[in-house]
Amino acid sequence: MNIKHILTTTLAAAATLLTSSCGNDSGQTDTGPGQPERLPISISTAVAQISDSRVADTYFEVGDKIGLYVVNRKADGSQQELAPSGNYVDNMLCQLGTSWITASPIFWQDHTTHADFYIYHPHKPEISNVEAVTFSLDTDQSTKQAYNEADVLTGVATDVTPSDKPVYIVAKHIMSQLVITLVPGDGLTADKLAASDVKVRINNVRPNATVSITAATATAAGEPTTIIPLRIGDLTYKAIIAPQEVAADNIITVTADGRDFNLARTINFESGKRYRSTITLNKVGDGINVGIDDWDEDGEDYGGVAE
Repeated sequence: MNIKHILTTTLAAAATLLTSSCGNDSGQTDTGPGQPERLPISISTAVAQISDSRVADTYFEVGDKIGLYVVNRKADGSQQELAPSGNYVDNMLCQLGTSWITASPIFWQDHTTHADFYIYHPHKPEISNVEAVTFSLDTDQSTKQAYNEADVLTGVATDVTPSDKPVYIVAKHIMSQLVITLVPGDGLTADKLAASDVKVRINNVRPNATVSITAATATAAGEPTTIIPLRIGDLTYKAIIAPQEVAADNIITVTADGRDFNLARTINFESGKRYRSTITLNKVGDGINVGIDDWDEDGEDYGGVAE
């Protein structure tokens, strides 16, 4: 995700985060006869970077839609559970334009009541269970929009004091990301490879996920299918995959010159992690052999030949 109008903030843990603000954008305050003026609620969001940021998804993009819940604290300051409905703010649509804009103006209950804030992306119009929200990841992620919609994020800010300042919420990736880079090997050049109408597929992947907004966890669901990744460079692709273990004789299929070459691997995709596959294509005789090097994140050797 990318956006030009972002602010940069550094957390205590030295993780760099890029932020955008959200509010009712009207300059309104809310007051009634004999009542103190209520403060408008605005939020500032950030997407936490993964440690390996060479292919980053650390920005929200214009047009992105998040859902916002606000749960007021009890009179004694203790926390109330997030519910599907009946919260102070329920699943409020907040969309990014020149700034984050809520579907309607919202205000703090008063000047003293603390609140907990929950956000998730992408927004769903109806949610019946905040601990088991179903997301269907697009199996064809070859467009930027489809890829972005598959990138489920959640964020929480707890025990926030009423203020005229934006509430700062960090959103975390809870799916997995696979980045595939094709490299020309023996008998091939980058130009020849680019001209050979190469296609990449990720196989045997369950495409759906059940997500807990409060716990920021995801469980894969659905029948195994094929994912088409987004091309982000001449020979680089990326895809969002629900956390799961994928065991397949052809977990990655590369099609070149009308032939399929399959890579046999078992990969355990974990929430919030990026996995990398550098696939070298060697032209041998009239065919192409496919090998894979190690993933950056786990350090194991995944070298081999696809047949």
